[in-house]
Amino acid sequence: MTSARRASAIFACAALLAAALAGLPGCGKKKRAARPPAAPSPGWTETGVASWYGNPYHGRKTSSGEVFDMNQMTAAHRTLPFGAMVKVTNLENRRTVMVRINDRGPFVEGRIIDLSRAAAREIGLLGLGLARVRIELTGYTNPEAARQPPLFTIQAGSFAERAAAERYQQQLRRRYEPVDIVASLTPPGTFRIFVGRFGDQREAEAAAEQMRREVKDVFVVRIR
Repeated sequence: MTSARRASAIFACAALLAAALAGLPGCGKKKRAARPPAAPSPGWTETGVASWYGNPYHGRKTSSGEVFDMNQMTAAHRTLPFGAMVKVTNLENRRTVMVRINDRGPFVEGRIIDLSRAAAREIGLLGLGLARVRIELTGYTNPEAARQPPLFTIQAGSFAERAAAERYQQQLRRRYEPVDIVASLTPPGTFRIFVGRFGDQREAEAAAEQMRREVKDVFVVRIR
């Protein structure tokens, strides 16, 4: 079997797994599965660890194309649409802050959101660096954009040198397609490896779970 066919089989299995987990009809059924929402609805929540970033990213472009200002109330999240407004509650001291998602990250296992320095200060995160938080989606600055069909990929690695990224890309192509190298804006000079394209986050998460059996540091990332 060719690499492309192996990859197709892997991602097809992942899609079926996602459907099963969601209670959707399987193969042989005539019912059409409902299309997943383009973006979470207000009230959606997530609990996990928050971190923060400031210098040396201040003044550099974010993944959305905006210039990062560590003194503004913004944050990075891997899968929420750009423009999502999120209430962040520090579960250790109950302090809260409202932030707007304009970047992608954090790419560290167990962390769910990366706050600007100003936002981190509001909830007492600067000294500790990390804290357990709950995030709640309150709305979107651009609701129309949030309704557009989403697109997700799987980040399977990041490298400081393009040559190293290309070597790893060739290794992954023995099992998966497509495998792309993207020069990251945050931080600049970083080359990220993206695997696959998915219109449904559940399918992307299921495929990522399978990849974790043989690939470290795997994250689902929204690219549209």
